[in-house]
Amino acid sequence: MNFFSNKWIAEWLQGLGRITLLCQEAVHSLFTRKITWRDLIYQLHFIGVKSQSVVLITGAFTGMVLCAQTYFQFHKVRMDTATLAVVSVSMASELGPVLTALMVAGRVGAAMAAELGTMKVTEQIDALRTLATHPVDYLVVPRLLSAIIAVPLLNAEAIALGIGAGYVLGVSLLGIDPTYLWQNMLKYTVATDVMIGVIKSFIFGGIVAVIGCYKGMSCGEGAEGVGRATTEAVVYSSITILISNFFLTISLGELLSYL
Repeated sequence: MNFFSNKWIAEWLQGLGRITLLCQEAVHSLFTRKITWRDLIYQLHFIGVKSQSVVLITGAFTGMVLCAQTYFQFHKVRMDTATLAVVSVSMASELGPVLTALMVAGRVGAAMAAELGTMKVTEQIDALRTLATHPVDYLVVPRLLSAIIAVPLLNAEAIALGIGAGYVLGVSLLGIDPTYLWQNMLKYTVATDVMIGVIKSFIFGGIVAVIGCYKGMSCGEGAEGVGRATTEAVVYSSITILISNFFLTISLGELLSYL
């Protein structure tokens, strides 16, 4: 069987069209409907507060590992004090937003797909339609808005903790001069690096929410359908984040270089 058969291409294009229509409906509802603050606050707590532990642990140990590996190479050419600058630039523009989004996709994206998939299988989404409640307004918009708000904040925490952990490791364990280490970090880390990471976080948050909600609302019947939708939500979100990160890095780097 040919993997790139006409049937596979048609199904892929249909899925792309459906998720595009879902995004259109969600954005339209976001600007035309009143947001239910109770649902928004609950989703902010679920996506943001409850994801802090895994995101902070990831950020801290990523910063320390990056600091150690950079020091081992820079020490060969007597560039020890530039170690933290590499950590800060990498965490702010690349590793921070990407790893934060991947952790949120693994935790929140799967939960969204499982929750909405269970609602679809048990016909709760159909019940919302009979009550004249649009499922996108009630289910998708709070999750999308919460993810767009929470992921950049989680990213900021991961970046700060990663740089701080790298600084502590460099000073206490590797014996780097703390004054020059901090000074070089401030010298070589510019606002553009932080802006790129923040912009990426907004986009990655939307990707996680949209794919998680789409997979949940379009899952197959039964427990097997819910399980497949949950798995696909995590896999597709992670792949989309990694692919889009490359294009965002190229485009944002070119755009901000002219500002």
